Amino acid sequence: MADLNSLFREHTQIRQSSAEAVLDKTKFDCLVISSGQPFTYFADDNDAPFHTVPHFNHWCPLEGAHHFLIIRPGRKISLYRYSPEDFWYEQKPLGDPFWLPLFDIQEFSTLEALKESLKDLGKVAYLGNEFDLLGDKGWTMNPEPLTKHLDWTRSFKSNYEIQCILEAQKLGACGHRASREAFLSGASELEIHHAFVRAVGCTDDDLPYTTIVALNEKGATLHYHGKRPQIHKGSVLLLDAGAKWNGYASDITRTHATPSCHERFQSLLKGMEKIQQDLCESLKPGMHYADFHQDAHLRIGQLLVEQNLLNCSADEVHGKGYTMPFFPHGLGHHLGLQVHDVAGKQLSPQGDAAPQPAGHPYLRTTRMIEEGHVFTVEPGLYFIPMLLRKYRENGSASIFNWKLIDELTPFGGIRIEDNVLITKSGHRNLTREHLPH
Repeated sequence: MADLNSLFREHTQIRQSSAEAVLDKTKFDCLVISSGQPFTYFADDNDAPFHTVPHFNHWCPLEGAHHFLIIRPGRKISLYRYSPEDFWYEQKPLGDPFWLPLFDIQEFSTLEALKESLKDLGKVAYLGNEFDLLGDKGWTMNPEPLTKHLDWTRSFKSNYEIQCILEAQKLGACGHRASREAFLSGASELEIHHAFVRAVGCTDDDLPYTTIVALNEKGATLHYHGKRPQIHKGSVLLLDAGAKWNGYASDITRTHATPSCHERFQSLLKGMEKIQQDLCESLKPGMHYADFHQDAHLRIGQLLVEQNLLNCSADEVHGKGYTMPFFPHGLGHHLGLQVHDVAGKQLSPQGDAAPQPAGHPYLRTTRMIEEGHVFTVEPGLYFIPMLLRKYRENGSASIFNWKLIDELTPFGGIRIEDNVLITKSGHRNLTREHLPH
């Protein structure tokens, strides 16, 4: 593994320089970021699984609620660590993590003492959600100009962040390999999920998102979260599952078919694998993401014609939008501390919105592709009855090969997803380095 000490030092220097510039521009003396407070379910005393405020993790990998960072120009970053004496919940010791020397650390055993220490900081910009704890301090809460600037900087990954995402790829790849073996042995969705979690070596709460383990027709539900224990020996598995490392995510999808699966579905799967890899190979800085997305539709349209699912020319497929019911989502999204990472629709650090391409309402990224971006490339091809219904019922019905579509609908769909880093001259496929197939 790369030297995390030096990578994190470089990462912190970049963060400090960027923060000082935006504090000067927005006329704040200090930036305070908290790790967040737990969310308690309504009319209950049970907390949801805790997720650290991403902007906090951008500066510090420390997990847990109620920690505070104080960032001031020309000064070492202060970390106020909340470490209560508690017999209800485990309080893990801090230890000696690689990032420790870069912070001036103070520990607090009560929230009252921590709150009292947060004073004499001047004009403060605060990021977080701990409004009840802080009370009326006169701070500016989540100021949009500053937040948009920090979101923008998060879309350009440092070498430290790239290393963390790479480590998350390794863990995710272990889970995918184990899940594929379980699927081919006839396992249920629940058993395949267990195989993934066991291979990654984590609990469900440690995953960056809920796994999508879809056998057969459930692959046509884009965010299917069921885990049917009673369905075994599926013909098709669509597995969308990732892992986390130091807060950074991988987001990987593979679709597998058994040798006994419908021959045409297997041909479509091979075709989609080629399309996905060709799309990845075309990536370089200076491309517009909307054009990249349109290229995916063109390629998928050609495949639908070649496989006799549509009875028309490829030009007509594109012109009349016949790919839309088969590929209804965006081609990908930025990836980092959040699976759907920030700033995908920003034109600038000021937060100007990039226009949404007409006819494609679900894109999470609509900006220019630049060096340092990490995002997913995940074309899909699905048989979704509710989206196909209007074409079956209107004047375009003859264009669609309904007999073949009906034969393939029980197999759900196909999605293949890699995580790609944009480099100075092209790209680096971070996923395929650890999960070639």
